[in-house]
This record gives sequence, structure tokens and C-alpha cells, in this order.
Amino acid sequence: MKLVVGLGNPGREYVGTRHNVGFAVADRLASEHTDGVWREAASALQVRWRRGGPDEDVLIVKPLTFMNLSGQSVGEIVRFYKISLSDVLIVSDDVNLPLGRLRARASGSEGGHNGLRSIAQHFGTIEYPRLRVGVGRGDGRRDLADHVLARFDAEEADAIAGAIGRAAEAADLWIREGLVRMMSSFNRWAGDGTGDGNPEATDDAGTNTNGQ
Repeated sequence: MKLVVGLGNPGREYVGTRHNVGFAVADRLASEHTDGVWREAASALQVRWRRGGPDEDVLIVKPLTFMNLSGQSVGEIVRFYKISLSDVLIVSDDVNLPLGRLRARASGSEGGHNGLRSIAQHFGTIEYPRLRVGVGRGDGRRDLADHVLARFDAEEADAIAGAIGRAAEAADLWIREGLVRMMSSFNRWAGDGTGDGNPEATDDAGTNTNGQ
């Protein structure tokens, strides 16, 4: 079994915020490949993508513990199903990436993201696949917690909608063909058709504190 986790905060007031991009990617993936009926277990909403035998199933998850405690729910699910960390993909927002940019990595620091920090604490390692979706830093004078808990501006709507769709495609590719294939296919996309040329580069470290 593989596990795809979209990070975010539960509750209607957080729908559509920058910090909930991971939830949006999980929703897109679920809408395309499952019956869309979420069930609550292990402090998370879960839906199973049945791809064949049990070993080929994919569990799509949205933790309900709030961002800072994401690792509690994800860790419990990983232990219950005995899922290898190489078969876990964490999808999160990232203020250190330009709006709409995707970046996949096999490991790395949390880059100031409290959800990733919680997951690393519960996994006991930073060696797990993650897919980060750029939400931009915005006005540097604005409090970062306020920024990530705010909704996207109207002029950003098309860019983030496209990024959510590409992130769902990237997760699908990871499921079918693995991390290296996802990295080589999506890390080069810069939103304007250009790329950074090296999908293996590691640049997860960051100094910002990414909200809740």
C-alpha cells in the first residue's frame, strides 16, 4: 500500500487558504480516482484508491489534527498499516517557492514548515518523500502566519489551480512510476515553461516559519 497525505487545517474557515493546498491536492486526487467518500479514522479523513490487489491500493489522507500536529495522525496510520516510509508521499504548501512551482524531494529539512516538522518528529527521520507546492511569500512586511492562513488573491487563482492539478498529476506519477520519475518530470516546471535544470538538487532548508 502507498500513502498520499495532503497537509492542511480542518474547518470551513481554512478552505482555500495557502496552508491548505495539500488538502486541495488530496481532494483532486480523490475526485479523479475514488468514489470520493471520505471516512474518519486515526484523526484523519481517509479514502482508498483501489488499483488492484491490496498491495496496490493507495490511501489518500487529510489529517484533522491541525497543521502543527500532523505527525500524530500520519504516524498512527503508517504504524497501523505498516507502510514503509518510501511509500509515503507528503504534500504541503511552501512559502519558499514561487507561486505555482512544484518541488519533489526524497528527504530534507522542514524548511520552516511546522507540519513537516511534526511528521519528521513522529517518523524519527527526515528521510521520506515530499511534494511541495509553492504559494509564494507575498509582502515581506506581512506576518507569515497571517499570510499562509489567508486565501489567494484573485490574480493568483489561475496559477494555484494549475499547480494543484499538476501536483495531483505528480502524485499519480509517483504512485505509478516512483519518486525519481516524478522529480525528473515536475521539478523542472517553473510555471513559465522554464526549469532549474537539476531535479536532484537539494534546497529544502529555509528560514521562514510557515504558520500554524
